Amino acid sequence: MEVKVEKIKQELQSHGYKLTPQREATVRVLLENEEDHLSAEDVFMLVKDKAPEIGLATVYRTLELLSELHVVEKINFGDGVARYDLRTDTNKHHHHHLICVQCGAMDEIREDWLGPLEERLEKEFNFTVLDHRLDFQGICHRCKDKTDKTDKTD
Repeated sequence: MEVKVEKIKQELQSHGYKLTPQREATVRVLLENEEDHLSAEDVFMLVKDKAPEIGLATVYRTLELLSELHVVEKINFGDGVARYDLRTDTNKHHHHHLICVQCGAMDEIREDWLGPLEERLEKEFNFTVLDHRLDFQGICHRCKDKTDKTDKTD
């Protein structure tokens, strides 16, 4: 984790910003919850445990700054709530999501399946893709399993 914090600190410094204690607390919460898609309010509640003096506005400003610097990805799954997800060095592009319309669960696809499409866009349209995101909406295996169990008991 310390290596990731240092890398984010360098990214901030390269753009003229400091890693203040409040920003560091926010970054650490994001790192500790990398698998989750936290809203600003979720981040605030978790940061408040580490830095009780921090305000919600500070968390919002920090998340917006990290989003502008492409340290985090600000995503919206159609429910009106912005969520924040750390970008990783391992993938050129952001990962993709399977979103359950019944329970709201989000599963991730970490593979980049769109490479051939990007190559085609470059070749046919002279268009250079810098990033992309793909979200699938449907019914997750957990909800399907519940439905299947209910159907068998009826």
